[in-house]
Amino acid sequence: MFDATYIDNYKDYLANQKCVSHNTVSSYIRDITQFSEHLQNDEANQTGNFERVTKEDIQFYISLLQGSGRSPATISRFIASLKSFFRRMIDDGFDGPNPAAEIDTVSYVKKTPVILSREEVERLLEQPGINSIKGCRDKAMLETLYATGIRVSELISLDISDVNLITGLITCRNGKDRTIPLYATAVRAISHYLSFSRPAMAVAGEVSLFVNTGGGRMSRQGFWKILKSYLDNAQINKEVTPQMLRHSFAMHLLENGADLHSLKEMLGHTYLASTQVYARMINQNLKDVYAKAHPRAQF
Repeated sequence: MFDATYIDNYKDYLANQKCVSHNTVSSYIRDITQFSEHLQNDEANQTGNFERVTKEDIQFYISLLQGSGRSPATISRFIASLKSFFRRMIDDGFDGPNPAAEIDTVSYVKKTPVILSREEVERLLEQPGINSIKGCRDKAMLETLYATGIRVSELISLDISDVNLITGLITCRNGKDRTIPLYATAVRAISHYLSFSRPAMAVAGEVSLFVNTGGGRMSRQGFWKILKSYLDNAQINKEVTPQMLRHSFAMHLLENGADLHSLKEMLGHTYLASTQVYARMINQNLKDVYAKAHPRAQF
């Protein structure tokens, strides 16, 4: 068996010092654990001992990932995970060379975020029937996502105590804690859900805000199916992604004059560069409109 101390220390570092999201912690630890399992099956390093890893070991594993059809984005994340992990190993006292230091990051083109127009958002939000138990809940979830721009993982992690309907605020505690305003329609939707739907759905003692038909906490997969069904009903023919309302929230706020730094705080981004992708998309849209509409743009 390999020494798991380094992995445990790294997990603690990500969660409690870097304060990254739960999903990021899970992804990075999964990358490192899978690499360790590969090392245990490798004839040259059957112990999974990270202190014996070489640059060649990493390059060989990357070639295996590429050969198995893993996407450039997945491989790039693995390399980022490994680089961060070995830097932490050195901080924890490992005095050997860093085998990941000279590994090049795989370049790839990120997919453009799927954005709904304002009209499409309105059609989507009109789909749930608020007089039914499930429809009332679904309306509250969709309004909360579009009102706050939180991630789906953060939505389903909300507890009842995280919502203050009097002040119109929610507190998101998944990773970097932040408090985000709710517009009035979202407050009303959540209030209606809490008084009408949730008492009929939740099992005794359940603290999560949004529950499934079994009375427990809503899952990511469960929400994805709900979102897809309403997009179909609204005849919105775009690729379904769990974060499409988050992206739409960001774009629509910027289009209406929100500043990047405020948006960064609401989205919970660590770096401003992550938020600037939306500003670049707006600038590109303006260029496209200009190129099509200006009478001298073609000269």
